Amino acid sequence: MEINAGDMIGQVLREQGVNFLFTLCGGHISSILTGAKKEGIRIVDVRDEVNAVFAADAVGRLTDTPGVAAVTAGPGVTNAMTALKNAQLAQSPMILLGGAAPRVMKNRGALQDIDQISLVKSITKLAVTVRRNCDIISVMENAFDVCRSGVPGPVFIELPVDLLYNESYVRHMYGVKLETEPDGGVRSKLLDFYLTRHVDKMFACEFEEMEPGKTSVRSADFNKSQVPKAMEMIASAQKPALVIGSQAMLHPAIIEKLTAAVETLGIPVYLAGMARGLMGRSHPLLMRHQRKKALKNADLVILAGMPCDFRLNYGRSFGSGTRLISLNRSKSDLRMNCRPDLAVLSDPFLFLCALAEVFTAESADWQPWIQELRNNADEREKFINSTSEERTEFINPIFLLKKLNALIDDKSIIVADGGDFVGSAANILQPPGPLTWLDPGVFGTLGVGAGFALASKLLKPESEIWLIYGDGAAGFSLQEFDTFVRHQVPVIAVIGNDAGWSQIARGQVEIFGDDVATVLGRSDYHLVAEAFGGKGFLLDKPEDIDRVFEAAKQAAAEGYPVLINALIGRTNFRKGSISV
Repeated sequence: MEINAGDMIGQVLREQGVNFLFTLCGGHISSILTGAKKEGIRIVDVRDEVNAVFAADAVGRLTDTPGVAAVTAGPGVTNAMTALKNAQLAQSPMILLGGAAPRVMKNRGALQDIDQISLVKSITKLAVTVRRNCDIISVMENAFDVCRSGVPGPVFIELPVDLLYNESYVRHMYGVKLETEPDGGVRSKLLDFYLTRHVDKMFACEFEEMEPGKTSVRSADFNKSQVPKAMEMIASAQKPALVIGSQAMLHPAIIEKLTAAVETLGIPVYLAGMARGLMGRSHPLLMRHQRKKALKNADLVILAGMPCDFRLNYGRSFGSGTRLISLNRSKSDLRMNCRPDLAVLSDPFLFLCALAEVFTAESADWQPWIQELRNNADEREKFINSTSEERTEFINPIFLLKKLNALIDDKSIIVADGGDFVGSAANILQPPGPLTWLDPGVFGTLGVGAGFALASKLLKPESEIWLIYGDGAAGFSLQEFDTFVRHQVPVIAVIGNDAGWSQIARGQVEIFGDDVATVLGRSDYHLVAEAFGGKGFLLDKPEDIDRVFEAAKQAAAEGYPVLINALIGRTNFRKGSISV
């Protein structure tokens, strides 16, 4: 059978260790899908391209292999833009393969022909069009290197449809004759000459002679020279605090080394983004609440893999006398909104591990400080407990989340997609271990849930995947229950249904006195899941929580994707939170 470009792409994906290709079908990319399938790569087709890219993003976060998605030309690419930007800001290594109109028909009104490169180049590390079959392997292999080197991020590869199909079919499509002289007049002959030359250039190489190379990964940048200075600052600190962000989690295969390094250093730690769960549920160094108060009182803060953005009040979270060590792969993130006393342009994972190798535990006594932070956290826990006991319409959301937290086992993965309900969940749910919490990242994108949950379950089939939805966010990807059913992906989704965009309404009503555009209905979301072939449960009474959760777990164990439509009331737990 004639080899085509899609077959070569499939071979490259196989050599790079790709197991899943996320997609929504389209005529422009058919050969990519069939070629990848031939190589044993599982094709996972979704109902909206954006969710294919979210799924690829999650693969890049959870494994050492970049995630890969393929979308058709034009609207397929534009539908993927939000997820692509989310991956860029989350620094997730992934590759998006985009179909494109035939090159010879570019700018001639071809179906779905737009300037895709101009659209995506500002939100990717690399955006490139493949013009010859000779370049497919080198462009693809370079994409895998680029997307995970330095500051990781997405790469976009545009593949024109006339390059992807079999050469004989393309020649026939263009009316190119192989062995006979062109008929007709001068204009016809010139057109035939142009088309023949175009096809000859596209297919200049023999596919049979092309072979992808083995995976090659560049080592992460690591600056060991500043370890002594950092150790000097740590040794002199009386109240140090360590804040670990997502960028420190870029070595998932050896993530336990980072956990061990934090234990060795003995510095109280606050975890953000993908780092949630790094220390398990109840490690003595883990501080889950009152980070703002701790950073104000600390005399030294080590910021590992996280910039001073809105999450740290643009650098104003630190006290006037706080010294700052910033560890980051990104030059811009390293000094964003702050002037570190020590700025280390380095992989934060490797630098923290290097610190632990030379640290002497006897040199520091931080127990009084650690106890102070624990007391602060205990104070917050008391507030959470008291709030969970308040009576609300339907179910108190804090009570519901506390019940769920007690149910989540050590293999579970939590996917967070929402505003107010998920903001509460971030305070209450305790990820059981490293890489067991996924949220959008710094972009705060609603709609990541189904794609993240899909990839998580495919990668970790033995784990329960708990997808925590706000009722507003659920509307972005509820149709992917069809995907869960077709691909036998039994996730458990819990919708906190308070009939509104509560994160927005909380501030809007207080400031402007108007809830316009923030009101939803208490819709029967569980029936949507049932309609797609999943299992749906309505949960509207607190006394039914245990029964419904257990029934949901049982249904998932039997292979059904599950949606729990939990009708919740409102509390003042997140009063004062803002949405900008």
